Amino acid sequence: MRALCWHGEKDVRVEEVPEPEIVNPTDAIVEITATAICVSDLHLYNGNVPGMREGDVLGHEPMGRVVEVGSEVETLEEGDRVVVPFTISCGSCWFCEEDLYSLCDNSNPNAELARKMMGQSPAGLFGYSHLLGGYAGGQAEYLRVPYADVGPIRIDSDVPDDQVLFLSDIFPTGYMAAENAEIEPEDTVAVWGCGPVGQFAIQSARLFGANQVVAIDRVPERLEMAREHGNAETIDYEHEDVYDRLMEMTGGRGPDRCIDAVGTEAHGTGLAGVTDRVREGTKLQDDRPYVLNEAIKCCRKGGTLSVPGVYLGRANVTVGPLMNKALTVKTGQTHVQRYLGPLLDRIESGDVDPSFVVTHEVGLEDGPEMYETFNRKEDDCIKVVLRP
Repeated sequence: MRALCWHGEKDVRVEEVPEPEIVNPTDAIVEITATAICVSDLHLYNGNVPGMREGDVLGHEPMGRVVEVGSEVETLEEGDRVVVPFTISCGSCWFCEEDLYSLCDNSNPNAELARKMMGQSPAGLFGYSHLLGGYAGGQAEYLRVPYADVGPIRIDSDVPDDQVLFLSDIFPTGYMAAENAEIEPEDTVAVWGCGPVGQFAIQSARLFGANQVVAIDRVPERLEMAREHGNAETIDYEHEDVYDRLMEMTGGRGPDRCIDAVGTEAHGTGLAGVTDRVREGTKLQDDRPYVLNEAIKCCRKGGTLSVPGVYLGRANVTVGPLMNKALTVKTGQTHVQRYLGPLLDRIESGDVDPSFVVTHEVGLEDGPEMYETFNRKEDDCIKVVLRP
């Protein structure tokens, strides 16, 4: 089959790889009809994630048709149309039973590697580092899905792929970010980063009743999307001081809830941005916490900081203001399975149409070119859907 494979920094190729087979009786094989390139894939593309190997199949936002099921799969049948969450979860460990699916104890076969780095291992992920299992991803013609009774959600309606595909990751991720922010009516919510996750965090903040949503970015088309589809006020951080503008908008108090939807590859400005890049270049830190530190500075006293943006290792975070302002911080990979049913209901009822983020739809063969376009933020590229 054809698949997009990682071969190093900024080197993604379309290659012929073996078709997946049933390995365990709880597996299913899905023929991919749509898949997407995620900002988290760009962390791999840019060589920021340890544990990658040449030839790894990328992709963790897939959907398609079930073509084969293992002997112990009970909820799926051949022909079922499904969306596959990026988190791989067993459904029976303590964390899965607590609906903390991204913390599954059993789905990462390389758990010992993750423990050495993090203390404990989170769940395995599709198409990501071998620290998180080394599972082949969904930017391919077929995908093996472990624990098939726990992960995929069946789509029985005729809602188009583009509306349900993002249940695999970015819609639940944005929604959990808003949920973690503990938004209350009349709150002002500031969202750093207007990429796809940021767009869904903005949408979800509205669903949770936020009175005012402020979107912060530097890319004009992303800011325009936040205004048009999220009814957000916007700040272009290259032309305005974010702290000063937020203080002006909130009467000097600061936003009640702050969401960092950027993560490790933040582009800072001024001295703080330069300092982050120097620390990264000299191996004094692994991440650029510019947005995290700015959100800590801007958030009102007693407010909440939600962090869906991916961080990978060490960073120089300003803990003093975090503690002295009595901020609550919530973060984590998304417990996707917890949200699949409720968010599918919202899509099918017309509350949300997630397809608004799609700017490019291409075939799998155009994947390498689209990785570069997306990475460079060219051609107004915000979200790429691939059609194997």
